[in-house]
Amino acid sequence: MCDTSSSALPQAMISRSALAAGASAAIRAGGRTADLRRDAWGHGLLAVAHAVTAAGADRVLVDSVGEVEALRLEGIVGTTTGEPDVDPALLYGLPDSSRSLASAPVLRLTGRVMSTKRLRAGEAVSYGYTFRAQEDTVVALVTGGYAQGVVRALGNRADVEIDGVLRPIVGRVAMDVCVIDLQGVDAKLGDTVTFFGGTGPAAGALARWSEITGLTIAELVAVPGAHAVRGWEA
Repeated sequence: MCDTSSSALPQAMISRSALAAGASAAIRAGGRTADLRRDAWGHGLLAVAHAVTAAGADRVLVDSVGEVEALRLEGIVGTTTGEPDVDPALLYGLPDSSRSLASAPVLRLTGRVMSTKRLRAGEAVSYGYTFRAQEDTVVALVTGGYAQGVVRALGNRADVEIDGVLRPIVGRVAMDVCVIDLQGVDAKLGDTVTFFGGTGPAAGALARWSEITGLTIAELVAVPGAHAVRGWEA
């Protein structure tokens, strides 16, 4: 396995088209106050505020008076009081308990393959050897660990998407990396790994994460959005 560093972080990719579509769908469904606390659930306060007010929201709920003032300079009405009435699942493209999505996910959490390693049957990976290969296989070390919101409880219980197919996280999730069983397929250094979001089979994975961890989908999406490297895509 290769060495890791603090710069080897996953990316929280925000889709401009999904954000615009989600904001429009959420406003059409009713409500005029959107919940943009916790940096718009990790999606980026200013960008989401512009999108949701352009779609017709009257105001946005934020965490602090300082954020209210910053938004005022952008011509956006912010408030720290009251209850939001814009559906966050539509706005952010988040799954319900059945993993159904009413709109496209706005945030896609991705990592990269850093290295691969062959395992013989009986060999183990990660701290405490909680996973032992039942047969010869190849595993990949990928960027993304509990420091970026890939919760420790997901080890041996959740999947990621590589090349359009779900593959299991095996062993314990480390601070900045985790290990994926490639199950007989090849992966190249630098290949993209999708933890949740996007348009493939991991799109609604946050519902499974919530089931495993007992955390809310809001909690699960906000932490990676705040601690991964944020980027933008169409």
